Amino acid sequence: MAAEFRDYYETLGISRDATPAEVKQAFRKLARVHHPDVAQDKSGAEEKFKEINEAYEVLSDPEKRKKYDTLGANWNQQGGPPPPGGGGARWQSSGGGPMPEGFEFEFGGTGFSDFFEQYFSGGGTRRAAGFGGGGFHGGGGAMRGQDIEGDLMVTLEEAFAGSMRTISLRRMDPRTGQVATDEVQVRIPAGIGEGQQLRVPGHGGQGSGGGAAGDLYLRVRIAAHPDFRVKGHDLYCDLVLAPWEAVLGTTLPLKIPGGKTVQLKIPPGTGSEDQLRLKGYGLPKKNAPGDLYVEISIEAPSDVGGEEKELWEKLRDVSKFKPRED
Repeated sequence: MAAEFRDYYETLGISRDATPAEVKQAFRKLARVHHPDVAQDKSGAEEKFKEINEAYEVLSDPEKRKKYDTLGANWNQQGGPPPPGGGGARWQSSGGGPMPEGFEFEFGGTGFSDFFEQYFSGGGTRRAAGFGGGGFHGGGGAMRGQDIEGDLMVTLEEAFAGSMRTISLRRMDPRTGQVATDEVQVRIPAGIGEGQQLRVPGHGGQGSGGGAAGDLYLRVRIAAHPDFRVKGHDLYCDLVLAPWEAVLGTTLPLKIPGGKTVQLKIPPGTGSEDQLRLKGYGLPKKNAPGDLYVEISIEAPSDVGGEEKELWEKLRDVSKFKPRED
């Protein structure tokens, strides 16, 4: 069950010396095309969007990108690179657990490829605990199976509304070569946040001597969105205004995750780098939902002439506006 190499640079259509800004630009361009809400080909949009997110997850993180570049350089060497310590889709023996060393597993339906799980996830075995929380009891005593961890990619839309996901876990016993697959329905609750864990009882490693099975823990990774950034339960987005919109004020439609469109009021005199807050339009939360912050920038026309230039010159001459001092 060896993982297949993923060329993340090819996925984003960028060169290997692309700058962080170029990585972000490529992601946003592709994500807007393949986002399931707007893609013309709905059947393949979700999978493509996840592939783009996985590539961005690695290449936008300096440490992950450095690790990936080193990995890529060694990939075609005989035998391939060894899995980095502490991660991946391989059982790590942890003090006499019931699974033999080298027992392998792979996830399906998490939104991440086996390649990512093996080299860039914090997944693996969580712990080996004995029945009732103790260690191995010896003499044929019951021993609880190992818990398993993996990453689960959750789109911003799923975090808003909640969803159900079918997760598969394929296990291969190196002694027999046999592969067993379990499938389980995982409920993603509305308002789930980055880094939270979903526990699926009884879907970890099998116990021995009559011990209970371990559990499966899925660590939530909120998928990058082309227009919104997530911080806790708050959302942030950028909005570019024309000079007259900022000066005179206006009302603009703003589509937010969850399918809603809100009317955003731009007060007269709004300045660049101002921040507008829409209370309660962030991610759901038990006590109170988060907020949506709209960060403003103003874009001036780059090429004016004729009557338009004359009007700008007249505005310059009659305006009493003085730039604010820092």
